Amino acid sequence: MRKLIYYVAVSIDGFIADPEGGFDDFLVEGDHMPWIIEHYPETIPGHLREPLGLAQTPHRVFDTVIMGRTTHQVAVDAGLSSGYPHLRQYVVTHRPEDLPAEQALTASDEDPVTLIRRLKAEDSALDIWLCGGGALAGQLVDEIDEFRLKVNPVVLGAGVPLVAGGALPLTLTRRTRRDFESGVSYVEYSRA
Repeated sequence: MRKLIYYVAVSIDGFIADPEGGFDDFLVEGDHMPWIIEHYPETIPGHLREPLGLAQTPHRVFDTVIMGRTTHQVAVDAGLSSGYPHLRQYVVTHRPEDLPAEQALTASDEDPVTLIRRLKAEDSALDIWLCGGGALAGQLVDEIDEFRLKVNPVVLGAGVPLVAGGALPLTLTRRTRRDFESGVSYVEYSRA
């Protein structure tokens, strides 16, 4: 069965975005970036794949991405119809009719837990990427199999939490950690 993996950048105090939903304080340059591109090439947004030489790079971890409407809006605000057209995309929203019809994007008002359980049951060697946000992670917390965090050396003090609500606390086991000179740490956790 496929896994739901919450792969996201986070501040050391547990926020995935600032209070306005921005993430400009997270590092996008440094020695962690080549590692991320090598290990997670499919998580590079579609408009950057060709300039980075990733257009033909096969997916390594994910073939499907799920996100909330606010997370999807980041791509729309940047003038894109979607952030990850090279993946099967699901945007969970209460108003799916507000999203433009895109071949690679499914706007869904289906219960997120039901949707994820259906996607997990599919026959695929690759997993499902929970891209964000914190509210959707809170709804899906019981379905998240792994947290893979890019912990940034910044304290935001407030903002969008990693997991908003949900059945917490959740005990996890650290599987691996890699520290970079940039100050970013990549940490994997699985359910205890």
